[in-house]
Amino acid sequence: MLIASRFARPFLTAVMLTAAGMALGQDYPSRPIRIITASPGGAVDLVARLIATKLSASWGQQVIVENRGGSGVIAGDALAKAPADGYTLLFYGAGIWLVPFMRDTSPFDPVRDFAPITLATSSPGAIAVHPSLPVKSVKDLIALAKAKPGQINNASIGTGTSSHLAAELFKFMTGTNIVNVAYRGNAEALSAIISGEVQLMFTTVTAILPYSKVGRMRLLAVTSAEPTSLAPGVPTVAASGVPGFESSSTLVFFAPAKTPAAILSRLNQETVRILNQADVKDQLLRAGIQVVASTPEQLAATMKADMGQMGKVIRDAKIRDQ
Repeated sequence: MLIASRFARPFLTAVMLTAAGMALGQDYPSRPIRIITASPGGAVDLVARLIATKLSASWGQQVIVENRGGSGVIAGDALAKAPADGYTLLFYGAGIWLVPFMRDTSPFDPVRDFAPITLATSSPGAIAVHPSLPVKSVKDLIALAKAKPGQINNASIGTGTSSHLAAELFKFMTGTNIVNVAYRGNAEALSAIISGEVQLMFTTVTAILPYSKVGRMRLLAVTSAEPTSLAPGVPTVAASGVPGFESSSTLVFFAPAKTPAAILSRLNQETVRILNQADVKDQLLRAGIQVVASTPEQLAATMKADMGQMGKVIRDAKIRDQ
Protein backbone atom coordinates (compact mmCIF):
# COMPACT_ATOMS: atom_id res chain seq x y z
CA MET A 1 0.00 0.00 0.00
CA LEU A 2 2.86 2.35 0.78
CA ILE A 3 4.39 1.71 -2.64
CA ALA A 4 1.03 2.26 -4.33
CA SER A 5 0.52 5.48 -2.40
CA ARG A 6 4.00 6.74 -3.34
CA PHE A 7 3.26 6.29 -7.06
CA ALA A 8 -0.28 7.58 -6.71
CA ARG A 9 0.75 11.01 -5.38
CA PRO A 10 2.42 12.30 -8.60
CA PHE A 11 -0.48 10.98 -10.65
CA LEU A 12 -3.04 12.70 -8.42
CA THR A 13 -1.03 15.92 -8.51
CA ALA A 14 -0.95 15.84 -12.32
CA VAL A 15 -4.69 15.22 -12.45
CA MET A 16 -5.33 18.11 -10.06
CA LEU A 17 -3.11 20.46 -12.08
CA THR A 18 -4.82 19.45 -15.32
CA ALA A 19 -8.23 19.99 -13.77
CA ALA A 20 -7.13 23.38 -12.41
CA GLY A 21 -5.85 24.37 -15.86
CA MET A 22 -9.11 23.34 -17.51
CA ALA A 23 -11.09 25.30 -14.96
CA LEU A 24 -8.87 28.32 -15.55
CA GLY A 25 -9.53 28.11 -19.28
CA GLN A 26 -13.28 27.80 -18.71
CA ASP A 27 -13.32 30.85 -16.40
CA TYR A 28 -11.33 32.94 -18.88
CA PRO A 29 -11.95 35.76 -19.57
CA SER A 30 -13.44 37.32 -16.46
CA ARG A 31 -12.33 40.92 -17.13
CA PRO A 32 -11.34 43.17 -20.08
CA ILE A 33 -8.58 42.05 -22.46
CA ARG A 34 -6.00 44.36 -24.04
CA ILE A 35 -4.66 43.71 -27.56
CA ILE A 36 -1.49 45.64 -28.39
CA THR A 37 -1.11 46.34 -32.09
CA ALA A 38 0.52 48.63 -34.66
CA SER A 39 -0.26 52.25 -35.56
CA PRO A 40 -3.89 53.01 -36.46
CA GLY A 41 -5.17 52.95 -40.00
CA GLY A 42 -3.28 50.03 -41.54
CA ALA A 43 -4.10 46.40 -42.20
CA VAL A 44 -2.77 45.27 -38.81
CA ASP A 45 -5.06 47.68 -36.98
CA LEU A 46 -8.02 46.72 -39.20
CA VAL A 47 -7.73 42.99 -38.47
CA ALA A 48 -6.94 43.53 -34.78
CA ARG A 49 -10.11 45.62 -34.33
CA LEU A 50 -12.22 43.13 -36.25
CA ILE A 51 -11.04 40.27 -34.03
CA ALA A 52 -11.45 42.42 -30.89
CA THR A 53 -15.05 43.28 -31.79
CA LYS A 54 -15.94 39.64 -32.42
CA LEU A 55 -14.21 38.44 -29.22
CA SER A 56 -16.08 41.05 -27.19
CA ALA A 57 -19.39 39.87 -28.62
CA SER A 58 -18.75 36.17 -28.05
CA TRP A 59 -17.19 36.43 -24.59
CA GLY A 60 -19.16 39.35 -23.14
CA GLN A 61 -15.98 41.09 -22.06
CA GLN A 62 -14.53 44.31 -23.42
CA VAL A 63 -11.52 43.75 -25.70
CA ILE A 64 -9.49 46.95 -26.01
CA VAL A 65 -7.15 47.62 -28.94
CA GLU A 66 -4.10 49.63 -27.96
CA ASN A 67 -2.04 51.11 -30.80
CA ARG A 68 1.73 51.27 -30.42
CA GLY A 69 3.73 52.88 -33.23
CA GLY A 70 7.29 52.20 -34.31
CA SER A 71 8.92 49.09 -35.73
CA GLY A 72 7.53 46.73 -33.10
CA VAL A 73 10.11 47.37 -30.37
CA ILE A 74 7.64 49.12 -28.05
CA ALA A 75 4.84 46.63 -28.70
CA GLY A 76 7.07 43.58 -28.29
CA ASP A 77 8.57 44.96 -25.08
CA ALA A 78 5.08 45.61 -23.68
CA LEU A 79 4.02 42.02 -24.31
CA ALA A 80 7.23 40.57 -22.90
CA LYS A 81 6.71 42.50 -19.64
CA ALA A 82 2.98 41.74 -19.31
CA PRO A 83 1.59 39.18 -16.85
CA ALA A 84 1.17 35.73 -18.40
CA ASP A 85 -2.56 35.59 -17.69
CA GLY A 86 -4.12 36.06 -21.14
CA TYR A 87 -5.30 39.62 -20.51
CA THR A 88 -2.54 41.30 -22.52
CA LEU A 89 -2.06 40.05 -26.09
CA LEU A 90 -0.11 41.14 -29.16
CA PHE A 91 -1.46 41.31 -32.72
CA TYR A 92 1.26 42.41 -35.13
CA GLY A 93 3.03 41.84 -38.41
CA ALA A 94 5.34 38.82 -38.53
CA GLY A 95 8.33 41.17 -38.89
CA ILE A 96 8.18 41.73 -35.14
CA TRP A 97 10.18 38.55 -34.57
CA LEU A 98 12.97 39.95 -36.78
CA VAL A 99 13.44 43.07 -34.64
CA PRO A 100 16.31 41.54 -32.58
CA PHE A 101 18.29 40.89 -35.80
CA MET A 102 18.19 44.59 -36.70
CA ARG A 103 19.29 46.02 -33.37
CA ASP A 104 22.39 45.90 -31.18
CA THR A 105 20.12 45.29 -28.22
CA SER A 106 16.48 44.22 -28.08
CA PRO A 107 14.16 44.45 -25.05
CA PHE A 108 12.57 41.12 -25.96
CA ASP A 109 13.34 37.71 -27.42
CA PRO A 110 10.33 36.47 -29.43
CA VAL A 111 11.14 32.80 -28.86
CA ARG A 112 11.66 33.20 -25.12
CA ASP A 113 9.02 35.86 -24.40
CA PHE A 114 6.10 35.12 -26.77
CA ALA A 115 3.56 32.27 -26.71
CA PRO A 116 2.04 31.61 -30.17
CA ILE A 117 -1.74 31.77 -30.60
CA THR A 118 -2.27 31.80 -34.37
CA LEU A 119 -0.90 32.98 -37.69
CA ALA A 120 -4.08 34.87 -38.52
CA THR A 121 -3.85 36.22 -42.06
CA SER A 122 -1.60 36.64 -45.07
CA SER A 123 -1.57 39.31 -47.78
CA PRO A 124 0.22 38.21 -50.95
CA GLY A 125 2.83 40.63 -52.20
CA ALA A 126 3.85 41.48 -55.74
CA ILE A 127 6.71 42.93 -57.76
CA ALA A 128 5.91 45.95 -59.89
CA VAL A 129 8.09 48.10 -62.13
CA HIS A 130 7.68 51.50 -63.74
CA PRO A 131 6.57 51.09 -67.39
CA SER A 132 9.78 52.76 -68.59
CA LEU A 133 11.87 49.86 -67.27
CA PRO A 134 12.42 47.51 -70.24
CA VAL A 135 11.40 44.29 -68.49
CA LYS A 136 8.32 42.10 -68.92
CA SER A 137 9.15 39.29 -66.49
CA VAL A 138 11.12 38.44 -63.35
CA LYS A 139 13.81 36.83 -65.53
CA ASP A 140 14.10 40.09 -67.50
CA LEU A 141 14.41 42.04 -64.24
CA ILE A 142 17.18 39.79 -62.94
CA ALA A 143 19.09 40.02 -66.23
CA LEU A 144 18.82 43.83 -66.31
CA ALA A 145 19.79 44.19 -62.64
CA LYS A 146 22.89 42.05 -63.25
CA ALA A 147 23.77 44.02 -66.38
CA LYS A 148 23.33 47.34 -64.53
CA PRO A 149 24.33 46.74 -60.89
CA GLY A 150 23.33 49.55 -58.52
CA GLN A 151 21.30 51.34 -61.21
CA ILE A 152 17.80 50.09 -60.36
CA ASN A 153 16.15 51.68 -57.32
CA ASN A 154 13.53 49.93 -55.18
CA ALA A 155 10.92 51.87 -53.19
CA SER A 156 10.30 50.43 -49.73
CA ILE A 157 7.97 51.70 -47.03
CA GLY A 158 10.70 51.88 -44.39
CA THR A 159 13.64 49.97 -42.99
CA GLY A 160 12.76 46.45 -41.87
CA THR A 161 9.23 46.53 -43.29
CA SER A 162 7.84 43.63 -45.30
CA SER A 163 8.39 45.49 -48.58
CA HIS A 164 12.01 46.19 -47.70
CA LEU A 165 12.74 42.65 -46.55
CA ALA A 166 11.05 41.13 -49.62
CA ALA A 167 13.40 43.16 -51.83
CA GLU A 168 16.42 42.15 -49.76
CA LEU A 169 15.42 38.48 -49.97
CA PHE A 170 15.07 38.84 -53.74
CA LYS A 171 18.53 40.40 -53.99
CA PHE A 172 19.98 37.68 -51.76
CA MET A 173 18.46 34.84 -53.77
CA THR A 174 19.23 36.31 -57.21
CA GLY A 175 22.66 37.82 -56.55
CA THR A 176 21.57 41.23 -57.80
CA ASN A 177 22.56 44.73 -56.67
CA ILE A 178 19.37 46.77 -56.35
CA VAL A 179 19.39 50.00 -54.33
CA ASN A 180 16.80 50.38 -51.56
CA VAL A 181 15.16 53.78 -51.15
CA ALA A 182 13.06 54.09 -48.00
CA TYR A 183 9.89 56.19 -47.99
CA ARG A 184 7.52 57.13 -45.20
CA GLY A 185 4.63 54.82 -45.91
CA ASN A 186 3.02 53.03 -48.80
CA ALA A 187 1.40 56.10 -50.36
CA GLU A 188 4.71 57.96 -50.63
CA ALA A 189 6.48 54.90 -52.08
CA LEU A 190 3.69 54.34 -54.63
CA SER A 191 3.92 57.99 -55.71
CA ALA A 192 7.66 57.57 -56.24
CA ILE A 193 7.30 54.60 -58.58
CA ILE A 194 4.32 56.07 -60.44
CA SER A 195 6.32 59.25 -61.12
CA GLY A 196 9.38 57.26 -62.23
CA GLU A 197 11.52 58.50 -59.34
CA VAL A 198 12.24 54.81 -58.66
CA GLN A 199 11.80 51.85 -60.98
CA LEU A 200 10.83 48.94 -58.73
CA MET A 201 8.57 48.17 -55.78
CA PHE A 202 7.63 45.18 -53.63
CA THR A 203 4.25 45.72 -51.99
CA THR A 204 0.84 44.07 -51.66
CA VAL A 205 -1.09 42.90 -54.71
CA THR A 206 -4.04 45.15 -53.88
CA ALA A 207 -1.82 48.25 -53.70
CA ILE A 208 -0.47 47.60 -57.20
CA LEU A 209 -3.54 46.35 -59.10
CA PRO A 210 -5.36 49.69 -59.58
CA TYR A 211 -2.25 51.21 -61.17
CA SER A 212 -1.26 48.18 -63.23
CA LYS A 213 -4.74 48.04 -64.77
CA VAL A 214 -4.34 51.55 -66.21
CA GLY A 215 -0.72 51.09 -67.28
CA ARG A 216 0.96 53.23 -64.62
CA MET A 217 2.84 50.18 -63.27
CA ARG A 218 3.74 46.79 -64.71
CA LEU A 219 2.94 43.83 -62.47
CA LEU A 220 5.59 41.13 -62.98
CA ALA A 221 4.77 38.45 -60.40
CA VAL A 222 3.25 37.72 -57.02
CA THR A 223 5.55 36.89 -54.11
CA SER A 224 3.35 34.30 -52.40
CA ALA A 225 4.18 30.60 -52.59
CA GLU A 226 1.10 29.92 -54.73
CA PRO A 227 -0.77 32.03 -57.31
CA THR A 228 -3.53 34.14 -55.80
CA SER A 229 -7.11 34.77 -56.86
CA LEU A 230 -6.46 38.44 -56.15
CA ALA A 231 -4.32 38.58 -59.32
CA PRO A 232 -5.59 35.89 -61.71
CA GLY A 233 -3.06 34.68 -64.26
CA VAL A 234 -0.07 36.37 -62.63
CA PRO A 235 2.80 33.92 -61.96
CA THR A 236 4.71 33.59 -58.72
CA VAL A 237 8.31 34.74 -58.35
CA ALA A 238 9.23 31.14 -57.50
CA ALA A 239 7.83 29.93 -60.82
CA SER A 240 9.47 32.80 -62.69
CA GLY A 241 13.09 31.88 -62.13
CA VAL A 242 13.64 32.14 -58.36
CA PRO A 243 12.74 28.70 -56.93
CA GLY A 244 11.80 28.77 -53.25
CA PHE A 245 11.14 32.51 -53.11
CA GLU A 246 8.22 33.43 -50.88
CA SER A 247 7.30 36.65 -49.13
CA SER A 248 3.89 37.69 -47.82
CA SER A 249 2.64 40.17 -45.25
CA THR A 250 1.43 37.93 -42.44
CA LEU A 251 -0.32 38.99 -39.24
CA VAL A 252 0.25 37.04 -36.06
CA PHE A 253 -1.28 36.71 -32.59
CA PHE A 254 0.77 36.14 -29.43
CA ALA A 255 0.35 36.00 -25.66
CA PRO A 256 3.15 36.36 -23.11
CA ALA A 257 5.30 33.27 -22.58
CA LYS A 258 4.13 30.97 -19.77
CA THR A 259 0.47 31.83 -20.36
CA PRO A 260 -1.49 28.72 -19.22
CA ALA A 261 -2.06 26.20 -22.00
CA ALA A 262 -5.81 26.16 -21.39
CA ILE A 263 -6.02 29.92 -22.02
CA LEU A 264 -3.86 29.69 -25.15
CA SER A 265 -6.08 26.90 -26.43
CA ARG A 266 -9.23 28.94 -25.82
CA LEU A 267 -7.73 31.98 -27.54
CA ASN A 268 -6.70 29.91 -30.55
CA GLN A 269 -10.03 28.13 -30.89
CA GLU A 270 -12.10 31.30 -30.64
CA THR A 271 -9.86 33.37 -32.92
CA VAL A 272 -9.78 30.62 -35.56
CA ARG A 273 -13.58 30.31 -35.35
CA ILE A 274 -13.97 34.07 -35.85
CA LEU A 275 -11.53 34.25 -38.76
CA ASN A 276 -13.31 31.42 -40.56
CA GLN A 277 -16.71 33.10 -40.40
CA ALA A 278 -17.97 33.87 -43.90
CA ASP A 279 -18.57 37.59 -43.24
CA VAL A 280 -15.07 38.01 -41.78
CA LYS A 281 -13.43 36.19 -44.69
CA ASP A 282 -15.38 38.30 -47.20
CA GLN A 283 -14.53 41.58 -45.45
CA LEU A 284 -10.84 40.74 -45.29
CA LEU A 285 -10.65 39.45 -48.87
CA ARG A 286 -12.08 42.77 -50.09
CA ALA A 287 -9.08 44.38 -48.38
CA GLY A 288 -6.69 41.94 -50.05
CA ILE A 289 -6.18 39.89 -46.90
CA GLN A 290 -6.50 36.08 -46.90
CA VAL A 291 -7.36 34.09 -43.76
CA VAL A 292 -4.86 31.47 -42.56
CA ALA A 293 -6.03 30.77 -38.97
CA SER A 294 -3.22 28.36 -38.04
CA THR A 295 -2.53 26.29 -34.95
CA PRO A 296 -0.04 27.62 -32.37
CA GLU A 297 2.41 24.91 -33.50
CA GLN A 298 2.21 26.07 -37.11
CA LEU A 299 2.89 29.67 -36.06
CA ALA A 300 5.89 28.55 -33.98
CA ALA A 301 7.29 26.61 -36.96
CA THR A 302 6.75 29.57 -39.30
CA MET A 303 8.52 31.91 -36.89
CA LYS A 304 11.48 29.55 -36.54
CA ALA A 305 11.86 29.10 -40.31
CA ASP A 306 11.52 32.83 -41.04
CA MET A 307 14.03 33.81 -38.36
CA GLY A 308 16.48 31.30 -39.82
CA GLN A 309 16.17 32.56 -43.39
CA MET A 310 15.62 36.28 -42.89
CA GLY A 311 18.08 36.53 -40.01
CA LYS A 312 20.84 35.64 -42.49
CA VAL A 313 19.51 38.10 -45.08
CA ILE A 314 19.39 40.91 -42.49
CA ARG A 315 22.92 40.20 -41.29
CA ASP A 316 24.36 39.96 -44.81
CA ALA A 317 22.60 43.17 -45.91
CA LYS A 318 23.59 44.91 -42.64
CA ILE A 319 20.04 46.16 -42.08
CA ARG A 320 19.85 48.25 -38.93
CA ASP A 321 16.86 49.79 -37.17
CA GLN A 322 18.02 51.99 -34.33
